[in-house]
Amino acid sequence: MKKVKLILDSSANEQSDESENIQVVPLTLFVNGKEFLDDDKLNIDDFIKNMESSKQAGKTACPSIQEWLDALEGSDEVIIITVTSGMSGSFSSALQAKTMYEDKHPGSHIIVVDSRSAGPEMSIVLHEIERLLKTKIRFVDLDQKIAEYRMHTHLLVILQSLHNLALNGRVNPAIAKLLKIDMVGTASQEGKLEPLIKVHGMRRALREVLKRMGAMKYNGKEVIIDQCQNEKDAKILKGEIIAKYPKAKVTIRPTHGLCTFYAEVGSLMVGFAD
Repeated sequence: MKKVKLILDSSANEQSDESENIQVVPLTLFVNGKEFLDDDKLNIDDFIKNMESSKQAGKTACPSIQEWLDALEGSDEVIIITVTSGMSGSFSSALQAKTMYEDKHPGSHIIVVDSRSAGPEMSIVLHEIERLLKTKIRFVDLDQKIAEYRMHTHLLVILQSLHNLALNGRVNPAIAKLLKIDMVGTASQEGKLEPLIKVHGMRRALREVLKRMGAMKYNGKEVIIDQCQNEKDAKILKGEIIAKYPKAKVTIRPTHGLCTFYAEVGSLMVGFAD
């Protein structure tokens, strides 16, 4: 199979990697009267300071159709993975760009994947796509294979604040007001944040995540933990996962702009497949 380009929006907490033919298209974040591009140059510490000092709701903007078209330029076969359509227009924008690009470039083929998630679960899907591309699978069969695999991927989150999610209408404000404790949640089938349980203290939240992973039939495969200025608890969770599943490959990464905006300081996002 010829080289397939892989494009994600910045909600995946990934880096562009030309050697692997991976490109990240940034979302735009508006906080404290300022505009921040969610790319490799974003200063997360400065961004968080602006979030915490802002008295007004921030907002986000998905990549424009033109930005997707620019990323597609020069490619014949492409797979795009976007943040959940349940929280962003990124999927819709990418889908429109796909149609326009294929019309302009006959013979080109583009798959657009609605992750129904964000952050590390998107990367779990990306890694499976990379594995599939090393096999003899036909490009035309990839869409179905990806859809089937997505039925086996999961996201669990630990949130210490729902302030921005509530301000931007992503969760019920009444739930946000209750959050003087940690909340464990997941990405629902509709791609929205689904609260699972509220617990007192991070230690209990970590135990709850481990329990939920088992209930979701996790059995020792790859795990990605994205943390927002909370590497300490990410390392604790990694150790607990490996203690229970010795063959597990666990990676810890920092959140980028969009996930920092919604998940906020202290959060953990855990992506894995069953």
